[in-house]
Amino acid sequence: MRIKLHWQIFIAMVLAVIAGYASGMDAGIAGVTFYSMFNFVGQLFLSALKMLIVPLITASIITGIAGMGSGDGFGRLGGKTVLYYTVTSLAAIVTGLVVVNLIVPGQQNGIPVKELLGLTEDVSTIVMNADGRGAGDFVTVFERMVPPNIFRAAVDGQMLGLITFSLIFAYYMVRIPSEYGATMTSFWKALMEIMIRMTNLVMMFAPLGVFALIAKVVASTGFDAVQPLLTFALTVLIALLFHIMVTLPVIMSVVGRVNPLRHYQAMAPAMMTAFSTASSSATLPVTMDCVEKRAGVSNKVSSFVLPLGATVNMDGTALYECVAVMFIAQAYGIDLSLGLQFLIVITALLTSVGVAGVPAASLVAIVVILAAAGLPAEGIGLILAVDRVLDMCRTSVNIFSDSVGAVVIARTEGEQEILTSGREMA
Repeated sequence: MRIKLHWQIFIAMVLAVIAGYASGMDAGIAGVTFYSMFNFVGQLFLSALKMLIVPLITASIITGIAGMGSGDGFGRLGGKTVLYYTVTSLAAIVTGLVVVNLIVPGQQNGIPVKELLGLTEDVSTIVMNADGRGAGDFVTVFERMVPPNIFRAAVDGQMLGLITFSLIFAYYMVRIPSEYGATMTSFWKALMEIMIRMTNLVMMFAPLGVFALIAKVVASTGFDAVQPLLTFALTVLIALLFHIMVTLPVIMSVVGRVNPLRHYQAMAPAMMTAFSTASSSATLPVTMDCVEKRAGVSNKVSSFVLPLGATVNMDGTALYECVAVMFIAQAYGIDLSLGLQFLIVITALLTSVGVAGVPAASLVAIVVILAAAGLPAEGIGLILAVDRVLDMCRTSVNIFSDSVGAVVIARTEGEQEILTSGREMA
């Protein structure tokens, strides 16, 4: 019987702690230290994630927007859907930013946890990179959205320009003559399918990558890294709880004028499925069933809003990306300027659109945001230790936000029989 991936990762984490603690930084075979082996395998895993960035994000955005279709798809219903997804994602990111600045998980007693976590990147180099992306980016962030050379932007990791190009490309792709548009749509859907499978392939080796990255940290720091990681996880969970228990219910009550408690009950099966699979895409059939049969939203609205949401509406993921990047910056002792934090918010918002609804795809987006902020990608190895559990939690938030969007939009479209007392919630 094949062991599920999350159990594989959990076992790898346990073994990594044992192996890293037992080997330390000096033990080895034939003159090669285990620490260097851990470092090699961990870097290989990170490189594999980086390899997926450009095609995965591009294909995901284009297929997601193309799924809205032309004509009425970009009309009233499309406008409401995009507005809702933008507002809730931005609210989630800002929530994460506020909570991470209040708790400051990257510091312990006012001291950056860089040494405790075994981060090796030179801080002076990071500060120089970050300084080049501070207040100036607050003014020029929109200029970066329109790069003079889209291929150069992709090579240099300037994802803002690539995302903007993908959005515009998809918008006009569904407006050209059907004989051309069908070919392009098929191409991008095929590429998206390939990239999802490639992502799944890389994630097959995630247990090995997690083992190497965690073992490296434990080998160099012992168990000192446990407390900062638990504080980071707690920070993410507090922010996610605020979004799902305060922000989204307020939207349902004020805009949708429905009872949020009934919606929690209606969406329980979908949220449990999302938690166990950590995949918005895999949960989509259950989400649609709950929204239509238990919440009472029409198929016209749910079939439009939910599939698009499973691709582009990632409230929990966007929140997590922001907190993760801020945590890594705090761990290095980097004091991020308002301009740089604004850049992180915008990049998190845009990359959340380009994250496929598959487990751990947000790791790819975090690499993008780290690069945009001038921070090293090695920090991502730390959050892998708690990523699986947080992935399950943020996926539940993602699909709940999708369902709230379907309910609110359906109500604005005049639908009345939504979350009424007579509906079956069993």
